[in-house]
Amino acid sequence: MSLTFGNGLPNTLPEVDSHLLSRRIKERARAEGFDKVGIVKAEALSPEGERLREWLARGFDGEMQWMAREPHQRADPREFFPQARSVVVVALNYYANHQHTSSDATGKVSRYAWGDDYHEVVGTKLRSLLMRIQQDLPAVEGKVCVDIQPLMDKAWAVRAGLGWIGKHTNLITPDYGSWVFIGELLLNLELEYDSETIEDHCGTCTLCIEACPTDAIVEPYVVDSNLCISHATIESRVPEMRAEVAANLDGWFYGCDICQDVCPWNRFAEPTRETGFEPRPGNAEVDLTEMVELTPLSYAGRFRHSAIKRAKLAGVQRNARTLLENRER
Repeated sequence: MSLTFGNGLPNTLPEVDSHLLSRRIKERARAEGFDKVGIVKAEALSPEGERLREWLARGFDGEMQWMAREPHQRADPREFFPQARSVVVVALNYYANHQHTSSDATGKVSRYAWGDDYHEVVGTKLRSLLMRIQQDLPAVEGKVCVDIQPLMDKAWAVRAGLGWIGKHTNLITPDYGSWVFIGELLLNLELEYDSETIEDHCGTCTLCIEACPTDAIVEPYVVDSNLCISHATIESRVPEMRAEVAANLDGWFYGCDICQDVCPWNRFAEPTRETGFEPRPGNAEVDLTEMVELTPLSYAGRFRHSAIKRAKLAGVQRNARTLLENRER
């Protein structure tokens, strides 16, 4: 699919038809495989930026110290990419219709890490989208963002009308529940912006709060990372987990899906069309003894192009060791 208008689109940005170009960009994003797409103005996020600073002030970022570095940059994409005028926000369904087994010999892996690393899958699609735009408009500059850049991904998804933030702090979409990856493409283009957002449909439901075994959801829409199983098994670099988290892992080796598994909106989940998110052999749950016995070389091979490598070898072995110790008690 070309983005070209009629007999040729001018390469100078001031002459771009923002309405038509925005529609073509959305069509191209869907052709790349994205399930949802919206476009909003690149500007400072308020009150989202203020809520981030309050969360940081309460120490809820745990060991994720990078979150506290220049929070003003996280709240304004122009601090990261000064040329930004528009934010193309995409969502990609990653739900794979498989279930964990209950074996003392294995540890559960969060659904998002069953298949290929989402940074690579989403990033590749966004880079392809940018390349398509630049083929017709060489003067366009853009930045691809997939989670690791200093952007408030979920806040942008809400602004773009893709969903709302649930009480577990994940984005919930009406179509795919919370099983979606989010990405952004920052562009130096003035586009036509979406203005309709989706209101919060959590209502009086508190299932996610009640289900969390470590009480990490300290109040609706607020998670204390220090108590979160996902933080403890992915981001934490300490050699031993906090006792109150370690004792309540509920079999989770990498990440945790409890708050999402109980969410009523995830009853509407549909299997992803992205084959790369199907479970790799031994990735939906891992053999704990194998994890403890990994070497740097075998670890690198075992988790190449997998999100699980985020935990590092030391974290992988700590997680496995903790689960094995729990089952011996």
